[in-house]
Amino acid sequence: MPASKKIGQKAIEGHPVDRKPVSSIKLPSALTASIDAWASTHAFNRSQASRRLVELGLKWEAAGGRRQVLSGGAVAVEEMVARQLDQIIDPATPKVERARRIHRLTEGPPEFVDVRIDLPKREH
Repeated sequence: MPASKKIGQKAIEGHPVDRKPVSSIKLPSALTASIDAWASTHAFNRSQASRRLVELGLKWEAAGGRRQVLSGGAVAVEEMVARQLDQIIDPATPKVERARRIHRLTEGPPEFVDVRIDLPKREH
């Protein structure tokens, strides 16, 4: 007696019905090596690692992405630099001169501030 087929499901020879569809992508060998390295440190195989990295990237982008990370981090870095410069600059220097030096070291010389691409453009 032949085996009965389930109603509503197409049986394709060699392909289980309950499996998720496969998506394949072409990646440069350097990126594949990076994924493999990440997978080995997190105990995933390449397929699981690729899926997890894509999920993380999409979550990160939905949460605001790079803008959110840089805005908070840049302020903290600038404060840390200012504290370090306070320790380095001669304490006998007047406050105004100390502030000017710190500003010049953190922002750069005035002639280069206008050409920096990491700062918003000033309105003249």
